[in-house]
Amino acid sequence: MIITDTHTHLYSEEFELDRNEMMQRAIIAGVTRFFVPAIDSTCTQSMYDLEEAYPENVFLMMGLHPTYVKENYQEELKHVEAELAKRKFFAIGEIGIDLYWDKTHLKEQQFAFKFQIQLAKKYKLPIVIHCRDAFDEIFEVLESEKGDDLYGIFHCFTGTYEQALRAISFNMKLGIGGVVTFKNGKIDQFLNQIDLKHIVLETDSPYLAPIPYRGKRNESSYIINVVQKLAEIYSIPTDKIAEITTKNSKDLFGI
Repeated sequence: MIITDTHTHLYSEEFELDRNEMMQRAIIAGVTRFFVPAIDSTCTQSMYDLEEAYPENVFLMMGLHPTYVKENYQEELKHVEAELAKRKFFAIGEIGIDLYWDKTHLKEQQFAFKFQIQLAKKYKLPIVIHCRDAFDEIFEVLESEKGDDLYGIFHCFTGTYEQALRAISFNMKLGIGGVVTFKNGKIDQFLNQIDLKHIVLETDSPYLAPIPYRGKRNESSYIINVVQKLAEIYSIPTDKIAEITTKNSKDLFGI
């Protein structure tokens, strides 16, 4: 069983003391493909070090996370551009709009989101969207940029059935992680109405650990709990969930 974690912050300081052990637990569990999103320029070197340590398993993205769109966002976007020109990445992410913590930089977030979508089109790469309290704003940008060259993942999807269909209409797959195991997560109530071809798996580790680890540090091996929950929701075996979602990730990322 090959499982793909399409969104994991493996370079996080929370793994500083046991990163290698954490990676081995995941690989033993069958998680052998890890897609790693960028946050801002401060994480770039850590991402490269991770890739060097696990060249067969780790695949990097480049981008500016919306909550890191601050006064210096233009410099950060230049960094994203410069890194993309230097080497290969597998997606632009994570990018988007986050209005949960702070609405101060909404215009800057919108600009950064559109700018990075255009970079994705230039490099023929998928985008990985971060959306928090901002579905309407995200959809407005996607509507303005829609086309065959716009595609990617709606990371950590927590919306309604109608929002899921709208996201899919923009060539987005739904990134499903620990939230699907939460009693108040709600997405488990309609997910079986969404064809599995639109689903990819993720942990967003070290965040959003699934039941029974909720509230603790998340790690990629815990994606097994997400696989088990999806097998229950779709009434098909776990190995089929792993097979279909990994194929979806291969189609999306091109590897």
